[in-house]
Amino acid sequence: MSPFNIIALLGGLAMFLYGMRLMGDGLKESSSGTLKKALERLTNTPVKSFLLGLGMTAVIQSSTATIVITSGLVGAGIISLHQSLGIVIGANVGTTVTGQIIRLLDLDSSGASFLQIFKPSTLAPVALIVGVVIMMGWKSKGSGKVSQIIIGFGILFSGLLNMTDAVSSLTESGIIERLFSNLGRNPLLAYGIGAGVAFVLQSSSATIGILQAFSTSGQLTFGAIYAVLVGIYLGDCVTTAIVCNIGAKPDAKRVGLVNILFNLSETVLILTVVTVIHHLGLLDGFWDRVIYSGGIANTNTIFNLSCALLLFPLLNLYERQSLKLIKDEAVISGEHDELLDALSPVFFSTPALAFGRCYDALMVMYDMARKNVDHAFEVIVKYDKKTTAQIAADEDYIDVMADRISNYLVQLSAHITSPYHLEIMNHYQSIVLEFERLSDHAMNISEIAVSMHDNQMVFSKMALSELKVLKEVLDRIMEYSKQTVMKRDLDAARHIEPLEEVVDDMVNALKDNHLERLRTGACSIFAGTEFLNLLTEAERISDVCSNIGVATIIRATPELKHQVHNYVSQLHSGRDEEFNCEYQEAHDRYFGLL
Repeated sequence: MSPFNIIALLGGLAMFLYGMRLMGDGLKESSSGTLKKALERLTNTPVKSFLLGLGMTAVIQSSTATIVITSGLVGAGIISLHQSLGIVIGANVGTTVTGQIIRLLDLDSSGASFLQIFKPSTLAPVALIVGVVIMMGWKSKGSGKVSQIIIGFGILFSGLLNMTDAVSSLTESGIIERLFSNLGRNPLLAYGIGAGVAFVLQSSSATIGILQAFSTSGQLTFGAIYAVLVGIYLGDCVTTAIVCNIGAKPDAKRVGLVNILFNLSETVLILTVVTVIHHLGLLDGFWDRVIYSGGIANTNTIFNLSCALLLFPLLNLYERQSLKLIKDEAVISGEHDELLDALSPVFFSTPALAFGRCYDALMVMYDMARKNVDHAFEVIVKYDKKTTAQIAADEDYIDVMADRISNYLVQLSAHITSPYHLEIMNHYQSIVLEFERLSDHAMNISEIAVSMHDNQMVFSKMALSELKVLKEVLDRIMEYSKQTVMKRDLDAARHIEPLEEVVDDMVNALKDNHLERLRTGACSIFAGTEFLNLLTEAERISDVCSNIGVATIIRATPELKHQVHNYVSQLHSGRDEEFNCEYQEAHDRYFGLL
C-alpha cells in the first residue's frame, strides 16, 4: 500500500464533499422560496408533512438542511411542533435519494450503449462541460445557480471516481478485507464507526457515498455493513440536533430531539430485527454475499422507508417525550418578542427564509414607529400622560428591535453569496436605521409636548391649524413609505420626493408665519421656540421617508448607488417633468388649506 493511494482517496473524498456542498447550496438557493411556501402550507396532516419532508430533502439532498429549516419555522411560529414531526420522518427517507444516484456505479459497461451516459465516468465530464458552458456563455438571471448545481454534480462524481480508483488499489493490500471482516463480527464497532464518521462529515449521504465507493473493491458484505448504515443515521442526526439548538426556542430544539428519538428507535428496531432474522437462519444466503453500490443504496432505502412506516404511529409519543425532556422557558413580556425570536441562525443556510423573518420584524417596527408619530402629534394637541409614557416604552422597544435586526443582518452577511441577496441585505440595513430614526423624531415631539405641559404652555389656534395641514402631508408621505417597503412599490417610492419638497416649503412658510405671530404678541417666546423645534422634527420625518424611498429605488436601480445626491438634486432642480407636475399639484393642494 502506497501513501499516494491514501492521498488519492482523501483527495477524492474532498472533491466528493465539495461537489455535494456546491450542488446542495445551488439547489437550496434556487428552491428556497418554494421550500418556504411548501413548509408553511402543506403541513396540516402528518402524511402530507411526511411527503413534504421526503420531497424537499430529495430536491436539496440534505436532511440536515430540511430539518434545520423546519426547526427555524417552528421557532418562528409559522408551523407547530406537531406539524413538523412528519417532515422530520420524511427527511430521513428523502436523504436516501443521493445513494440511489451514486448507485449508477453499478451500471454494467457491457450493457446497452445508451446506458453508458449514466455511468459516473461519463456523467462527470459531461456535467462539468455543460456547467462551465452555462457559466461562461449564458448570462441570464438564474444561470449562476444552474451552472453551480451542474458543476457541483460533476465534481461530486469526479470525486467518487477518484475514491473508487484509490480503493481498487487498496484492495490488493488486503486492508479492506481485514477491516470489514472484523466489522462483520463486531456490529457494535461497526455501528460506532458509522456514527463517528457521519458526525465528523456532518452528512449521512456523504458517509454512505464513501461506503458505496469502497464497495467497488468487491470485499463488502451485508453482514459487514448493515450496522455501519444504522450508525450513520445516528451520527448525522446528532449534528442536526446541535445546529437546531443554537439560539433556538424550546419548540425549535424539540425538532432536533424528535429526530434523535426517531433515529434511536430506528437503530433499536433494525439491529433487533436483523439479529433475530439472522439467528433464525433466514439471512444465511445473503449475509456473506458481496454487496455493491446498488445493494447498499437499496438497503439504505429499505431500512429508512420500513422504519418510517413502522414508527410513524409513534409520532405523538416522540412529541410528548420531547416536551418532557426540553422544558418551556419563562414567558418573556413583549408584544412582538416572538418576531425577534424568529431571527434565528438556523435560517442562515437559506437566506430567503432569513430575509423573510427580517421583513416581518421590519414591518412591525415601521408600524410601531409611525404609530408613535401619530400619538406624538396627538399629545401636542391634547396632552395625555399615559400616551407619552407609551410612546417612551415603544421607543425603547423599537431600539431593541433595531439592534436585534441589525445584528442579525451582520451575522447573516457572512452567509451571503448571491448578488440578489446582497441587494436585499443592503436595502434592509438602510431602512432599519431609518425606521429607528422615525421613532426617535416621534419621541422628540413627545418630549416637546411634555415640556409645554410642564410649563403650562399651549400653541395658538392658528399654529394648531397649520400643524394639522402639515400632519396631513406627513401622513401621506408615511403611507407611501409603508407601501414602498411592504410591496417594494417603485411608484409609491417616486411619490415621496415631491411631497418631501412640499414639506420643506411648508416648514419655511410656517416658520415665517410664526415669527410674525411672535412680533405681534399672539404667541409667547417659550411656545414659539417649541413650535420651531416641532417644525424641525416634522421636516426630519419627511427626510427619513425620502431616504426610505431613495433606498428602494437604488435597490431596483443599482447604478444610482453612487449618484444619489445627483439624482435627488436633478429632481429638485426641476429637470424631471413628472416630478414637477406632482410637486405643483401637492403644493397647490396643501398650501390652499393653510
